[in-house]
Amino acid sequence: MGSELQVQPWPGLNRKSNQAWIKLLLIALLAGVTFRFFVSSSSSNLGLVLPDYVRQAFLGGAHRSEPASLESGPEKDLDVEEIDLGDQRTSDAQKDFLQERRCNLFNGDWVHDPAGPMYTNETCRFIESPQNCMTNGRPDREYLYWKWKPYGCELPAFDAEKFLGSMRNKSWALIGDSILRNHVQSMLCLLSRIEDPEEVYHDETFKSRRWHFKSHNFTLSLIWSPFLIKADIFENDDGVSTADIELHLDILDKNWTDLYQNFDYVVISTGQWFLKTAIYWDSGRVIGCHYCKGRNLTEVTAGYAFRRALQEVFQFINSSPHRPLVFYRTWTPDHFENGEWWSGGNCNRTKPYKKGDYDGKNIDHLMRKIEVDEFKDAIRLGGSPMRLLDTFDLSVLRPDGHSGPYRTFHPFDEQGRRKPNVVNDCLHWCLPGPIDVWNDILMQMST
Repeated sequence: MGSELQVQPWPGLNRKSNQAWIKLLLIALLAGVTFRFFVSSSSSNLGLVLPDYVRQAFLGGAHRSEPASLESGPEKDLDVEEIDLGDQRTSDAQKDFLQERRCNLFNGDWVHDPAGPMYTNETCRFIESPQNCMTNGRPDREYLYWKWKPYGCELPAFDAEKFLGSMRNKSWALIGDSILRNHVQSMLCLLSRIEDPEEVYHDETFKSRRWHFKSHNFTLSLIWSPFLIKADIFENDDGVSTADIELHLDILDKNWTDLYQNFDYVVISTGQWFLKTAIYWDSGRVIGCHYCKGRNLTEVTAGYAFRRALQEVFQFINSSPHRPLVFYRTWTPDHFENGEWWSGGNCNRTKPYKKGDYDGKNIDHLMRKIEVDEFKDAIRLGGSPMRLLDTFDLSVLRPDGHSGPYRTFHPFDEQGRRKPNVVNDCLHWCLPGPIDVWNDILMQMST
């Protein structure tokens, strides 16, 4: 017999019995393949829901470094995008299963990262002064050495070469307020490591701008629209107003709707501006006011206006014949402590919170629930493809990442006293800083 493995007949079975058993096994295998195909296609097309143990038995499971957390609060059933495991050996049926049960990129912790940021204030020319914390004299650097670690998987760092390659001949727009401007600066810093873009447009205030990456024919636009709806605004960049804002709840802002058909990808967001004092118009008449002291107007909550605005936005997106891939970015928390920006509030922390230490303010949860509800309703109605860029939880854990007093160039004198007229910014983010991870996630959702 030598060293060769000898296959012995099963006890009590002759050759004909063996052949019969082989035929039965082949039939069972074919039936399994057929059922597997049915699970991967019919379950999604016909609404069939199978128990987890059945899916696991027939479709296998994800290979992860640790048990994956599939819970993320009320958003666990939303259309959020997460990392595809991308193994070419994985069958189509397994990929369909993993698409439903994959790792949640938005649920995790910040962990120490000795590698640090991919750019600095010296290597990127796109950082505007209020976010240029290092140039403005921020002395600590620990806030730069953290990375977002989703539970159960890794989040790859932003790959500018891959991103630009996949977006050749495409056009992106980020539409919203100054947080979107903060976000665009981060994206430009990351992309300019591969190609330095040319600015091809800006408005009179430099709030709406456009850049072109010539060798990739890629266009990146920033469109200033802090409410997304029509707004008459009478304040300067320091938040000083000469009159109350007037919002038209039933009219969208043409700054973005007139350009919408030009974009292949859109990131859209609003939020904190709705907390400001404002007079509300609907159907051509004033219906009330939010926090208008001394005016004989009905008090209308900021939440009502926020919901109405989002309803108009999502209706426009779903009804538009143009169908870009739209990302709605969730509410951005601030980290003011001991007051607000106008009353001496500060953000002096130098480390991230751990999960569970802090989850935001009451107003954060009120406004966040409104946007999540409206997003879910928009998804149910169908129309343009939309995904939720759910940055709230990862952002709320980073009180150390804001400009604080370092939105101003060297805000303290030689004796360490804060100079006159210096205010803290505990809403926008230092660059480099935590906001860079938004682009890490966005890349996974779009490429």
